[in-house]
Amino acid sequence: MNAPHTAPFRDARYAPRALRVERRGDALILRNPMPYSDAVRTVTEPLARWAAEAPERVWLAERDGAGWRTVTFGEAQRQVAALAGGLAGLGLARGRPLLILARNGVDHALISYGAMSLGAPIAPVSPQYGLRGADLTRLQHAVERLKPAAVYVDDAEAFGGALAAPFLAGLPTIVSRSPRPGDIAFVDLLASAPVAPVTQPDDIAKLLLTSGSTGKPKAVLCTHANIALNAAQIEACYADPDPPVLVNSAPWSHSLGANAILHMVLHRGGTLYIDAGQPVPGRFDETVRNLREVATTYHNMVPAGWAMLIGELERDEALAAKFFQTVRVLQYGGASMAQSILDRVQAVAVKTVGERITFAAGYGATETGPTACNIHWLNARSGMVGLPTPGTAVKLVPAGEGGKFEIRVKGPQVSPGYLAQPEATEQAFDEDGFYRLGDAARLADPEDPSAGLVFDGRLVENFKLASGAFVAAGALRVAAVSAIGGLVSDAVVCGEGQEGVGLMLFLDAKACEAFGGPAREAIAERLRAFNLAAKGGTGRIARALILDGAPDAASGELTDKGYINQALARERRPGELARLFADNPDEGVMVF
Repeated sequence: MNAPHTAPFRDARYAPRALRVERRGDALILRNPMPYSDAVRTVTEPLARWAAEAPERVWLAERDGAGWRTVTFGEAQRQVAALAGGLAGLGLARGRPLLILARNGVDHALISYGAMSLGAPIAPVSPQYGLRGADLTRLQHAVERLKPAAVYVDDAEAFGGALAAPFLAGLPTIVSRSPRPGDIAFVDLLASAPVAPVTQPDDIAKLLLTSGSTGKPKAVLCTHANIALNAAQIEACYADPDPPVLVNSAPWSHSLGANAILHMVLHRGGTLYIDAGQPVPGRFDETVRNLREVATTYHNMVPAGWAMLIGELERDEALAAKFFQTVRVLQYGGASMAQSILDRVQAVAVKTVGERITFAAGYGATETGPTACNIHWLNARSGMVGLPTPGTAVKLVPAGEGGKFEIRVKGPQVSPGYLAQPEATEQAFDEDGFYRLGDAARLADPEDPSAGLVFDGRLVENFKLASGAFVAAGALRVAAVSAIGGLVSDAVVCGEGQEGVGLMLFLDAKACEAFGGPAREAIAERLRAFNLAAKGGTGRIARALILDGAPDAASGELTDKGYINQALARERRPGELARLFADNPDEGVMVF
């Protein structure tokens, strides 16, 4: 059998790669000239299409005990129309949003499309904002900014504390499970007289909150055209007539899950198995259970999910056989992923089916649809963000030494701005109308832009050492975690104003158990080897400290997209940070 790095790739059914490069002063403009269809310009049109062409095909499925609750395209169209009628009766209309405080689920999707078909925006906020025990400050800020006309929750008991808060008092509340007296039962809303879609391309379809890592979250205006055309742009990257099949847990409170997964599946007439698992200990077993049953054609997870799944695939041949049976494209998103994880996945793929499976990655933000760039060619390299999608222009502005560029984006998927924040909207765009993402990239091959872009960290995450040298924290984090080789699940990069870079490390408990030996000694040895190959002090690790426990999701430290908010993680651990850079460090600190 071929070695993992030489085995042939399974056909991913990609369309040809195309790129035009323009030099504008010291900047580069990259454009994808491939055509894409702009015939569909609202998010409700694909549902009408597939209800007519494939009414019995399953669109959505969620766990119902040992089996699945499914909804076909035909059923979904009828239920969405009824929900639209009920929501109209509650006063939802253009400019009158529906606040959604719910986990991913069939009801969540149906009521979302019901509201959007009225021209009313939906405003899905992270469930972490309102679940039992949550600090309600973030939810209160969201409600004050969004000014919703009604609220949908999947479970009134789970969100009971939030629903009792004064800032939600008086709002009509629609509930799927455990309704309180006065709540509107979801099943009752389904009995409403149907209303046909009245949407226009420029209507606001969604108000999606930014992560808030650099301040209070802003509400991004996502029009019907932004979302619909981004789906068409992604579709044009493929020459694939077959509807996709996915198992996915990416939260619909963010644009990756809401637009690039949920709506993309609808746009292409595919089937989405909604995964209630999460890439954290104790909740990932549900993801594995689902992947044992469903053979997908495309699988997208955050890097933390891949880090957990690869261990399961290596241990379980039956799971690997099911997983690699029909999948054509693997993808990670939300954060950068270590090359070692990708290589291990490919090794299991080759062992199982004799082929490599291409690994894609997308790039963008809530404000860009989300997909501005993606890898739409056969790829086995981590860290790539690809090239512009059809119809997208990317401006690369020099941002320091070593071929580093700031990324800016223009295209039909780019949001017009932020809700009721004209100054923030104006500042988000440059003089040529390109949206500023705040990220850095470099060319994979400086002599050949068509080789793609490599992510080079968040510009706002970078910091200076005491020497004045800049540290590219994002790129260094990925490189160090990859060098450690699976024993850690993630790292927090530290060192602002210090003499050298420090890491706070989260262990991968299962990987350390399987390793069998002393994990700390192995980590130290691997970081020493990493330092030997490092170029300059900013690429070298001076100190490292293993943390107890895991990142805290309730605080927002671990986002619901599965990546660590680096600034918040440092802020929440002043004691550990002091230990890491103490003049006389204790024995728990690794010094290199």
